[in-house]
Amino acid sequence: MTSNTRVVVIGAGLAGVRLARRLGELGTPALLVGEEEHAPYNRVLLAEVLAGRYAPEVIALPPPAGLLRTRVTGIDRAARTLACADGTSIAYDTLVLATGSNPVLPPLRGLFGPDHQLPEGVHAFRTMDDCLGLAEAVRPGVRAVVIGGGLLGVSAARALAVRGAQVVLAQQAERLMERQLDPDASRLVLRHLTELGVEVHTECRVRDVRCVAGAVRSVEMADGYALDADLVVLACGVRPRTGLAEQAGLAVRKGVLVDDELRTSDPHIHAIGDCAQHDGTVYGLAAPALEQADALAELLAGDAGARYTGTRSLTRLTLTGPDSPFDLAAFGETEPRPGDDVVRIADATRGTYRKVVVRDDRLVGGVLVGELGTVGALARAWEGAEPLPDDGPLLHLLTNDGGS
Repeated sequence: MTSNTRVVVIGAGLAGVRLARRLGELGTPALLVGEEEHAPYNRVLLAEVLAGRYAPEVIALPPPAGLLRTRVTGIDRAARTLACADGTSIAYDTLVLATGSNPVLPPLRGLFGPDHQLPEGVHAFRTMDDCLGLAEAVRPGVRAVVIGGGLLGVSAARALAVRGAQVVLAQQAERLMERQLDPDASRLVLRHLTELGVEVHTECRVRDVRCVAGAVRSVEMADGYALDADLVVLACGVRPRTGLAEQAGLAVRKGVLVDDELRTSDPHIHAIGDCAQHDGTVYGLAAPALEQADALAELLAGDAGARYTGTRSLTRLTLTGPDSPFDLAAFGETEPRPGDDVVRIADATRGTYRKVVVRDDRLVGGVLVGELGTVGALARAWEGAEPLPDDGPLLHLLTNDGGS
């Protein structure tokens, strides 16, 4: 591909910005199209903005050379043009979808008014506008209900508690962050939130949002129990944003289907990041999005051998409390199968926990809570997928604090 070929990237999040910047460095400038009015930012750090730890400009991404702020409304694959909400049209030779994901809004009674807008006081937590709206509404003593106890819900609850809100977290599953953590690690997250003053309810389903004069007043559980609420945060997960791809007739399942060249069913269109589904997986995490952007940049800049073959991704979360930060990391399979070997080291006094799962002499997963000095060595052993040596390396890996 020559340097004057027109590459257009839709989406100015982590993946899109990384791709545009890498292409520029490799001599293949790209036009980045983003619809948010804010400068591109690191979405992973929004909870730190909500907590008051960072100002919005601190999480801004280095801006690429070509950034156009508009909303793309359609793709004409035959003409290779994009239609935009402002009436303009953009031509492309190669198009990259980096459209990210949308928050999942649960089917609760009372959630939407006749104009399909969220009531006053009810917020998703996905964009900078969501974050700034919440930051403006939160104040000491305000009653906040967070619906969802995954990574995003835990981060939001912690941030609101740090700002002085009276926070209740409602989780439908039996424990917090059940997709990433084992029961012991979940209990430590629960303890951390409880120490911050967060009231956590698990195995409870929210069925109703009660509003008065268009503003939220309470949240009702399936068992009839009601929680008073001035603020409600919807943290029920995300869904790949595939509307443009579907309208254009591209192959879509959970996400936009891509091959090892991150190419969609149209050879002139690629997809990366949260909207892409590669080899059956939609990652929804920062590390795979950045790896996909780097691989695609190499390919589009002329490296015909560049490929993306998947990411073994590690989930890491730091919760900054009033005393000391609470760190956790999880990777691979955290729950053992029959026949697996498991090694655990727990220190209840210090609130630390380390666990690894070994199968056929290979490290297949692990969870670490607090003091993450060993995470680097463990992650490298896991990513390498090599047989572990016979000289008892597990205890060494779990206790060696070198290289995070």
